[in-house]
Amino acid sequence: MSARLPASLHVLERGWLSANNILCFNGDQATLVDSGYVTHAEQTVELVRHALDGKNLTRLVNTHSHSDHIGGNAALKAAFGCRIDVPTGLHAAIAEWDEDALLLSPLGQQSARFQHDGLIAAGSEIEMGGLVWQALAVPGHDMEALAYYSPDERLLISGDAFWENGFGVIFPELLGEADGLASTQATLEMLSRLAIDTVIPGHGRPFGEVDAAFERAFRRVRQFRDNIEQLAWHAIKVIVSFAMLERRRIARADFPAFVLGLPFAVDVNARFLSFSDERLISGVERELLLVGALRLDDGMIVAG
Repeated sequence: MSARLPASLHVLERGWLSANNILCFNGDQATLVDSGYVTHAEQTVELVRHALDGKNLTRLVNTHSHSDHIGGNAALKAAFGCRIDVPTGLHAAIAEWDEDALLLSPLGQQSARFQHDGLIAAGSEIEMGGLVWQALAVPGHDMEALAYYSPDERLLISGDAFWENGFGVIFPELLGEADGLASTQATLEMLSRLAIDTVIPGHGRPFGEVDAAFERAFRRVRQFRDNIEQLAWHAIKVIVSFAMLERRRIARADFPAFVLGLPFAVDVNARFLSFSDERLISGVERELLLVGALRLDDGMIVAG
């Protein structure tokens, strides 16, 4: 089944580093869901301005607080004067700008600080694009994350809780903060019971092949539950790849220091894998080169 979207919704599908942006129109006003990464903020503002076509961006809503979803918040507020609403569980981390809780410092990422104007609680209803959406708690990838579900349209804005080919890295499990795997399993079970025709994920195209996507996601959770080391290794490669996309290129001789300068990679390796520095660095480089996430160019390592 192909993805079917209401006329009031417009998806700006972004490539990494940024999450997708979803514009929800109601008359001459619009709400935006998620805002991309901070280094793309100027591009995000221009993409949104063009899509608005003279309409007013009055509100910005976030699914969760990871850098690729909140990085454009400050720039969009400055450009359009929109209010910012975030999930209730993020209030303290954002208000205090706790870079550890926001996973900025541990992942070697950045974001522009912003102030939120309101909170969205799990179980509440909000209006976006002339539709009523249920705010659903979707812990796992982020324990405070929300997804937004329109029963009338059988449509889910899932953030990073559910993608066409899985879900976002289960950080709480690896950081020892919560049982992220069990939470991810419960989240997927809850979502799979909903009547959903179309999913707008945080990354990738909107999709309508929902049952097959759930099968893949459940299979992936089982794999990680059976082999936590696989989750740890996957997460390290994702974080190194993301960091390289921001850096773009570095001397190959500097790559070891680059990897060892990512606190998350070092900590997860120590807790789950116990690889030597040499094995960690050579393994990450080799596997990211094999899948094309990195490439070599005249003594430089370049993001693929």
